[in-house]
Amino acid sequence: MGRIRIEGGIPLDGEVRIQGSKNAALPIMAAALLNRGTTVLKGCPRIADVFLMERMLKGLGAKTSWQEDTLEICARELHSCTADRELGEKMRSSIVLMGSLLGRYGEGILPFPGGCVIGARPIDLHLDALGRLGAEFKEEKGCLWGRTRGLHGGEIFFPRSSVGATQNAVLGAVCAKGTTVIRGCSIEPEVSWLCRFLNQAGGKIRGTGTSCLVIQGVSGLHDTVFQIPSDRIAAGTYVCASAITRGKGILLDPPVGEMGSLLKAYEKIGGQYAYKSGKLFLCSQRASGSLCRLETGIYPGFPTDLQSIFLAVLACARGESLIRENIFEDRFKVVPQLQKMGAQITLDGRIARIQGGRLLGALVKAEELRGGAALVVAGLGAEGETCVENREFIERGYEDISRDLNCLGAKTQKD
Repeated sequence: MGRIRIEGGIPLDGEVRIQGSKNAALPIMAAALLNRGTTVLKGCPRIADVFLMERMLKGLGAKTSWQEDTLEICARELHSCTADRELGEKMRSSIVLMGSLLGRYGEGILPFPGGCVIGARPIDLHLDALGRLGAEFKEEKGCLWGRTRGLHGGEIFFPRSSVGATQNAVLGAVCAKGTTVIRGCSIEPEVSWLCRFLNQAGGKIRGTGTSCLVIQGVSGLHDTVFQIPSDRIAAGTYVCASAITRGKGILLDPPVGEMGSLLKAYEKIGGQYAYKSGKLFLCSQRASGSLCRLETGIYPGFPTDLQSIFLAVLACARGESLIRENIFEDRFKVVPQLQKMGAQITLDGRIARIQGGRLLGALVKAEELRGGAALVVAGLGAEGETCVENREFIERGYEDISRDLNCLGAKTQKD
């Protein structure tokens, strides 16, 4: 497993362009199966999870090609409705293939999805939603089998917010016969981007960005060229990197409209920013304050994917802070690794109490994607050198975090 070495204590001062969004790209790639032609995705992030999804699509018969950050997917002649088991078990988002496969074939066979282990993430909402559109499911030989004689419109209500289940329901409904009404939808930006893509490709979806979607089924999608949005979590990571080093920097093409809760927290600890002409200017020389309380929540609340990264910032701040994790119960898995660096963090269930202070460079180990990024950010603010093992976890969501941080003025290297 690879490593990232970070020389701590260097205030950042540079600029970096924000990569395309991982969480937007993956369901849109799955949606490309509904187009019996060619889909072109510009600004697609070249990251491990995208490459895994690409391999899964190719295993189903799709043809793909890259030109820099543009991914072309041709799904004209698929030959299978069975996803590769080994690949699917590595990636949580593989479950969104079910809606597309049912819409294209009337059948889909998937391994139970994998990915980061950060708490219970059941797929019951996915199955119930697709079941209301006419699908039936069974478990056989460790795989999830879905079948339908034809998806039809229906009424779906989600009792709790779920990004993936909403996306699967949308993918199932967009080519179903009749009208589907989905209430209780997730309003996360990645759901809205999927709906925008589908509408651009010929879908008929109303209510984008709201908790109620109305979808009139169409016979199929058509060829389209779509721009993947910038990654709000990657952008937030680099805001945190600026904050922990008390530096400054410029982020190019960040999705500022989707970063409100993060930027509000950044201001509360003393950070200053300005946005002009697609550039986010960061000034973090005074970003050393604590937060009396920070809670994660569904959008537009503070994103759980940035919680552990902001936790690292607060561990290096002045005073006491409190974080409550409301989304994934195991999101604090990174805490023992931060404690190796001297972080003073006390856990009580879903609450972390942080007494800010000095961090010291150490040998630490990434155990999941965002926790790994948190350790890299902690290393930037620590005294001495930090070595983060298992960088492959981080590469699931960041094209090259070491390269990007070096563009911002850090001194890091990959082993």
